Amino acid sequence: MTDITLAILSTIGALAILFASIGILRMPDFYLRLSVTVKAATLGVGLLLICAAMTFPDVSVTTKAIAIGFFLILTAPVAAHMIGRAAYIQRVKTWKGTILNDLEKEGQLDCRKEDF
Repeated sequence: MTDITLAILSTIGALAILFASIGILRMPDFYLRLSVTVKAATLGVGLLLICAAMTFPDVSVTTKAIAIGFFLILTAPVAAHMIGRAAYIQRVKTWKGTILNDLEKEGQLDCRKEDF
């Protein structure tokens, strides 16, 4: 039963990472690429870490896998947000089909002025 669970989790994790890599090629702009890769890659790596923790019953491996997963879930969204914010401040172009830009409407990022 453990082997079947490991096979299913590792397959889903590998597929999530595959979808992240396909998303880099298929998405039309930087912001969508960033969103797809962070979400899918975090899920894929998390599932593969769960598989590693289940495969090796040693407490040290399980502890390390849990710690890596915790820090990955904690830091990946924050890093993606900061990268996206920096790209927005640097005026990286959005896709022509972008309908809604909340930051532009509300003037939340006043640092886009020309005085920088």
